[in-house]
This record gives sequence, structure tokens and C-alpha cells, in this order.
Amino acid sequence: MTVRPSAAAAAVLAVCVAAFAAVAALVGAHGWAPFGFERAVLDWVVAHRPDPAERTAELLTELGTGVFSYLFALAAGLLLARAALPHRSRPAAVAVLLAPVAWLAAGQLLRRGLMHGFGRPRPPAADWAFTAHDFAFPSGHAFTGALSAGLVALAVALTRPGAARPAVTAATVFAVLIGCTRVYLGVHWPLDVLAGWLLAAAWLALGVLLFRKQLRGLRG
Repeated sequence: MTVRPSAAAAAVLAVCVAAFAAVAALVGAHGWAPFGFERAVLDWVVAHRPDPAERTAELLTELGTGVFSYLFALAAGLLLARAALPHRSRPAAVAVLLAPVAWLAAGQLLRRGLMHGFGRPRPPAADWAFTAHDFAFPSGHAFTGALSAGLVALAVALTRPGAARPAVTAATVFAVLIGCTRVYLGVHWPLDVLAGWLLAAAWLALGVLLFRKQLRGLRG
């Protein structure tokens, strides 16, 4: 039985929102303090952080935020706009081009609102191997890296269906690596990263549902 994309997106949205809410409630009930396993993970990474691995993590983590994430979103927009041009006017294609960037920016506003609303403290600064700001939950890099990579994978799946599986695999690996660097560099607790991934998946699924009619016309 073939599952319709909108039905799959609705299922992902429901599961990820429920899981995010459960993680937030769990951490909130714990006073936003780290659980024992989170402290144990951080202690382990601090004790196993040789200079080459630390430098690699620092370089990799930069790909999960700032200009890089918006370049990924723009790349997704370019793929979609090229598919849209034969069927739509040039202004409509430009709107398609900018849609992933706008969705990423809107997601950032949501994530920052949640982060300040929850106000979970970061790990102790003495454990940091990277500069960090604001609160910890959900992880901004984990959210942004997963969402920007997911937008590219979605664009590939829509415009080049034969490359959908490797695109999704690459996006998943990228998101996991970015999230793991945040814990490895000592600036996030593990549940911060999990929450960032869940929020990104939910936001991407919501976009698919809201724009399903427009996306349907872009399938390769």
C-alpha cells in the first residue's frame, strides 16, 4: 500500500510534536537540570576530547548555523524554482526560490521563542570547547542543521525522485553529526539536541502539509 506524502507528513508532525512535548515536560519536571545520564555523557566527552577531534567538531558544527544553513535553504529553493519555471511565471518561480529560506527563518523565530520560554541553562562553561550564547533547550544548531538539510533532501525528492533515498540518508547523517558536535563541544545536554531534531522534523512536516498543493506540482 502506497502512503500519500501528505499522510506521511501528518504522521511525522503528530509523532514529533508529541515527542517534543514529552521531552520538554520531562526536562521541565526535573527543574530544567541535567539528568544523571546527561551529566555522564558530558563528563565522558570532556575526558575524551583530543585536539584534532575537537578542531574537527568545531569546523563541522559551524555548518549547522548562520550563513551555511541559509545557503542550504537557498540551494533547496533553486532546485524547486528550476522545476517550477516550465509551469509558472517568473515571479511565481522566484517565490518558490525564496520559500525554503523564509520557512527556515520562520522556524528560527519559533525555536528562539521556545528556547527563551523554557530557559534551560547550558552545561557549565568550564566544559565548553566552543563559544555559546543564550539558553540550551532546544539546541539551535541541531534544529537548524536538521531543518536546512531536510529542506535540501525534500527538494531533491520532489525534483529528482531517483535520488531521494541518498538525499534523505545524507541529510540524516548531516543532522546527526551536527547535533552530536554540540554535545561533544560541551555546550548542550543530550536532550537539548534530541529536542532540536524533533522540532526540526515537525517544522519540516508542517511545511509539507501547508504547501502540499504547491509541492504537488513540482514532483519530477
